[in-house]
Amino acid sequence: MLLTIDIGNTAVTIGVFRVGATADADTNGASPVERLVTTLRVATDSRRLADEYGIMLKSLLEFRGIASSEITAACICSVVPPLTAMFEDVCRRFFGVPPLLVNSEIDLGMPVRYDNPRDVGADRIVDAVAAVHLYGAPAIVVDLGTATVFDAVSRDGEYLGGAITPGINLSVDALYYNTSLLRRVELVAPDQAVGRNTTAALQSGIVFGYAGLVTSMVERFKNEIGADARVVGTGGLVTVIADHAPVFDDINQELTLVGLDLIHRMNAGKAPIARSALSGDSGN
Repeated sequence: MLLTIDIGNTAVTIGVFRVGATADADTNGASPVERLVTTLRVATDSRRLADEYGIMLKSLLEFRGIASSEITAACICSVVPPLTAMFEDVCRRFFGVPPLLVNSEIDLGMPVRYDNPRDVGADRIVDAVAAVHLYGAPAIVVDLGTATVFDAVSRDGEYLGGAITPGINLSVDALYYNTSLLRRVELVAPDQAVGRNTTAALQSGIVFGYAGLVTSMVERFKNEIGADARVVGTGGLVTVIADHAPVFDDINQELTLVGLDLIHRMNAGKAPIARSALSGDSGN
């Protein structure tokens, strides 16, 4: 089985995929989504030690019925440099496998047209690879996590770049910590845009405001890469605004894990690459 690990600023998302006898063929013709056995999420915490993460991960997988001996390969993407080496160590010591680290020097199956490919967050490329595989090109990925990130893939399957803005929770925290009278509110849409009390006003600004941001940015992206671009939403907060931003063709919370599976299969059997993680500008 393949262990995939997406290290983000808020959470570490783990997936386990069945793998076939050969790296270039799906198991019994199954798609990556069909081969995904289980997913887990744990809080990102740079204060934890490798032993803590290792024991936690091993125990959680065993709780899901997956023994550590069943893990035969691993693939990691990370936007948290202090945790990158730690999880590489976890893979080696607790599962006995040297992980593939997604970076600009391995086969990504996609040309990267960023000015400096090393500056792109690894998760952004991984999401783009998965989006094209699952939905075709051109494609737009909207990842609502710690940051709200937009990524564009051209009709020719090239990663072009995108846009980054502070995420919903970052904006909410900024209001809470920098004002005296505004408070935290539940992230749900109010009955109307014109709030008649502070709670409703905050909810309107946050939910409808971000829905408007996403709708406008997707429109701008489509004007540049093609009106027929498929729009895929992902990230922990996408469900907050999806019903109020009618731009998504699909919501896929396993997009990054699927991309890690695909990239690992492209590189299976190749010589390992020295660490050079793409951890520059992603906020997730």
